[in-house]
Amino acid sequence: MPVARRTDAVLLLVALVWGSSYLSAKTATGALPVTAVLFVRYAISALACCALVAFRRRTHRWKREEVRVGSLLGVTQAAVLVLETYGVAHTSAANAGLIISLTIVLTPMLDRAGGRGLPWTFFLAAGLCVLAVGLLTSSTGLHTPRLGDVLMLAAAVVRAGHVALVGRLTTGRSVDPLHLTTVQTVVGSALFTAPAIACLPELAHSNATTWGQLIYLALFCSVFAFLAQTWAILRTSASRASLLLGTEPIWAVAIGITVGGERLTLWATLGAMLMIAGTYWGQAIERAHRSAPGSVSRLGGPQLPGDAVGIGHRDELRVAGVPHGRTGHSEVVQVPGPVVQGGPAGDGE
Repeated sequence: MPVARRTDAVLLLVALVWGSSYLSAKTATGALPVTAVLFVRYAISALACCALVAFRRRTHRWKREEVRVGSLLGVTQAAVLVLETYGVAHTSAANAGLIISLTIVLTPMLDRAGGRGLPWTFFLAAGLCVLAVGLLTSSTGLHTPRLGDVLMLAAAVVRAGHVALVGRLTTGRSVDPLHLTTVQTVVGSALFTAPAIACLPELAHSNATTWGQLIYLALFCSVFAFLAQTWAILRTSASRASLLLGTEPIWAVAIGITVGGERLTLWATLGAMLMIAGTYWGQAIERAHRSAPGSVSRLGGPQLPGDAVGIGHRDELRVAGVPHGRTGHSEVVQVPGPVVQGGPAGDGE
């Protein structure tokens, strides 16, 4: 298989895995408290990341800056995951995957680093996404939005702030993405240890299915997705990676309906279509604006939806110094939130 096709296949697989994470997280939170799900996912991811770091420790040395930045981002990422995981526990996996996609259009609004103002068409695309959220949250008629939808909306806002912060803290600095992710997972594990202690009896008596969901969220939606995404972005353009990884909400809806047995009303279906169209449109406008002469942005690459609750989702996929075009060197800095993300209850990012 040609390298280009293999790379595209890997990126689509990552998007599919991230999309499936919403249903996996929803299923896991149906069997265990949210704090237990977050702790286990963070802990397994942290162990896997530490193992990877130990394997290559001779060629990549730690820097104080990585620990400092990673610690701060670990706290903000944990805040995102709390909102996302509680959100997906109280709404459908399809809605969670779609609403969190708002991060794509919210992030550029927060990242106004020395560049020209965003074009009016971008705000039109953002308005389309807001309308989509309205249709998704009131799909069965006008009523008070569900708690889960409100939490996912809050998660999208906080995640956008997190991604913008990642850009501010890493721009112009030489940081190792795996080191940064490892610190975030360790910080997340520490933060959720105390809240999860009371849940240990339930965790110990969990069945194989629940543990399978937790391991899937940690190793596949987080660690595997992180490594696969890092490998693929070195072999394709940022815009193509953005396009393929941006299919995550589509997979979230498809898996929620086909595997989870969820249903979308006519209005919700229209909302889903508007959300996908709005995020793709907004992303294209922002990318063109960023590449225009005289325009500078800290977010030097495709802005991807927040894996709903996965640690280390694609909170931000940045190609340092190479916003467009094929990258073929090791200067790529990818910072998807902690590697524990991949959809709700899981990331980042």
